[in-house]
This record gives sequence, C-alpha cells and structure tokens, in this order.
Amino acid sequence: MSIEVLLLIGCVSGVAAGFFGIGGGVIIVPCLLLLGMEMEYAIGVSIMQMVFSSTFGSIINIYQKKLDVTHGIFVGLGGLMGAAFSGIIVDTLPSQVLLLCFLALSCISFYKYAFNVKTTANPTPPITDPIKQKCLMIGAGLLTGIFAVSLGVGGGLILAPILAYYLGFDSKKVVPISLFFIIFASISGSISLASHNLIDFQTGIIVGISSMFGVSFGIYLISKVTLLNHRYALIGIYAISILLTLWKAIDYWH
Repeated sequence: MSIEVLLLIGCVSGVAAGFFGIGGGVIIVPCLLLLGMEMEYAIGVSIMQMVFSSTFGSIINIYQKKLDVTHGIFVGLGGLMGAAFSGIIVDTLPSQVLLLCFLALSCISFYKYAFNVKTTANPTPPITDPIKQKCLMIGAGLLTGIFAVSLGVGGGLILAPILAYYLGFDSKKVVPISLFFIIFASISGSISLASHNLIDFQTGIIVGISSMFGVSFGIYLISKVTLLNHRYALIGIYAISILLTLWKAIDYWH
C-alpha cells in the first residue's frame, strides 16, 4: 500500500471522527479490505488509528469547552472494560463472520439515520437520577466496547442513540462524549489486539498520525452545519461504507 493512500484514508477518517464522534472504522476497514488487507488486520489498524484521532480530538474539545469530562469518564470506563475482550473475539471468529457483523452494524446505523429513526428525541422523560445516569453510562460503554471495537469501529454510532434516548442529550453534546469514550476503548482494544498479534503497527501509525490533521477539521465543521445537514452527511458515509463492504463480501463468497 502506498503511503499517500494511507495518509488520505487517515485524513478522511479523522474528519469523520471529529465531525460525527465515531472512530472512523466505517471508512478505514472497507478501504483497507479493498486494498487487500485481511479483515483481522484491518480492524487492528482501525482501532490503533482511533487512539490518535480520539485523543487529539478530545484535547481540542476540552480546550474549546465542548466536552463534559465527567460524563466522558464514566462512559469511557465501561468502554475500557468492554474493549478488553476484543482481541479474543477477533482472534476466535472467522474473517467472514467479522465481515458480516461489520456489514450488519453498518446497515443498522444506516437505517436509523436514513429512515429518520429518532435518536435525539425521547417520548418519555430522560433519566435524571445521578446514580442511575452513571450506571447507564458505564453499561452503555461496556456493551459498546465489546461489540464495536471487535468490529473495528469506535462505537459512537451505537453509543450516541443510547445517551440521546435515555439521558436526553442532544447530538452535538453526544459527539464529544463519544469521541472521548473512544480513547478508552481504543487503547484497551489496541492492547488486546496486539497481544494476539493482530496489529500492523507501521500502517496503524501512518493512518493514525494523518487522522490527527483530519479530526481538527471535523470539529471545526460541526459548529458550521445544521443538525439536518449533519444527518445527511452521516447517511452518505454509511451508504459508501456499506457498498464497499458488500463489494468485499462478494469477493469472499466467490
């Protein structure tokens, strides 16, 4: 793989991380698969890249006072525990199964946004009890860390609807929390995957460093667009990701 292509992938995934609060795996994993990388190692590079983009993006959000660090820590602790299982899952399941799981996760998220399934409005009063809030944050982080990191995605698109529905957070508040959560989940996931020799460190560092440039631009963009345009952009990313993954899945089946 050429360094130029990896740098481009990293920059684009960084923009997605800053703009949507996601890890960028929906971009990185399909692209690396098309470039010939095995699913397991594509997941490893994606998770390693998230350490760079989420840390740098969260520093910017803290500096600009867009992040509630207290909320982020509780969600992150859950993610830290859940992501610790990622190495075992990736090492155990066949590439075809991981690919189908990744495709299913992308399709579910695409459905939520494309068909206007509500993620920011709650028909019932949100949870306001501080203890219940903290327990929900840890539980949401735990489940998201287990499933999302094992598929090479940060989990923001799983985490965001939970926080929005049950706690009543608006989408622009959820994005910095999701990005902060990814720090914990990606570090834990990277350690777990590395222990199973499932990370291409050279590729991960190149993609990770380039993603830092993209994430700052993504954070800038989020303050310039409306919530409606934000959702349309997200629909576009998932549509592209699904098409690329389907293309690779067809290759596997043939």
